Amino acid sequence: MRTLASPDDRPIPTIGDSNAWRLAILAGALLFAALVSLASGPAELTAAALFDALTGAGDATTRAIVLDLRLPRTLLAIVVGGGLAASGAAFQALLRNPLAEPYVLGVSGGAAVGAVLGIVTGMAAASWGLPLTAFAGAIGTIGLVFWIAVRVGRGFDTRVLLLAGVVLGAFFNAVILLLLTYADIESFRSAVFWMMGSMATASWPATGLVALYIVPMAVILIALARAFNLLALGDDTANYLGVPVERVKAIAYVVASLIVAASVAVCGVIGFIGLIVPHALRLIWGGDHRFLLPGCFLAGGAFLLLTDTAARTLASPAELPVGVITALVGVPLFVFLLARSLR
Repeated sequence: MRTLASPDDRPIPTIGDSNAWRLAILAGALLFAALVSLASGPAELTAAALFDALTGAGDATTRAIVLDLRLPRTLLAIVVGGGLAASGAAFQALLRNPLAEPYVLGVSGGAAVGAVLGIVTGMAAASWGLPLTAFAGAIGTIGLVFWIAVRVGRGFDTRVLLLAGVVLGAFFNAVILLLLTYADIESFRSAVFWMMGSMATASWPATGLVALYIVPMAVILIALARAFNLLALGDDTANYLGVPVERVKAIAYVVASLIVAASVAVCGVIGFIGLIVPHALRLIWGGDHRFLLPGCFLAGGAFLLLTDTAARTLASPAELPVGVITALVGVPLFVFLLARSLR
């Protein structure tokens, strides 16, 4: 008797399939965005000058601009943008809501409380002080939301998880306003600028550390792609098909939250990447997470690269917060995508 096979029962597509070619196109778009980022700035570089600098030739000033300033910033934007987009896709699969995004579970609020507290009290005066205080706040929030979801809900209830994140986010906003009330002018400006997001602190040590942290986490999320596909059918069905539902939910929540925590700690709050990129690719590719998750990493990196390039060049020699650019681009883009999906 003929039976209908699940999409996950089919063999993994090869390079000849359209989805694989779309991944290749996204990789090409990421490479193009990286070259634009490296060539753009107060000192515009030609393609020949950029090539010479990347290969170790050319004058010392150009090499310093490309290799010491722009290249670590470009790589950091790729890792952070890709991580935020992949974590957004994971949260949307976990909550079964295409409008979910990485900051909905209060991680950014907890990181902001840690960062603002460090700035106001002077604990963030050292070079690594601000990322450490922000990361500590994010980790504390992850643990608190996880504890509430496990203790209040039956098992790992995603509804309780979502409600706990939203409530804690509102509470953290109140704490931030309270801290800023007692801050001096310089601390107030530093805290507000950090909360708007920026890639200006990029350096080789920071980029290397964040990459070693986020990239393996993203690989873990990609490895859960088949489980995410089955979770979309419902917990009972996924469990019947062999998915350890509670374990997958816990791993996905912790891993995706840790990616967001690292991103926020280094770059501040950069919104809309985890919402826009998965939503856009889902309209093009459908909901197969085997392609959605790696595609989000590539597209998220390209999106943050282009918005960061705009932040560096639109008001040159001044620099705009990249979180402002992502919001200005993300809101109308999201409205367009939402209208298209409804049609």
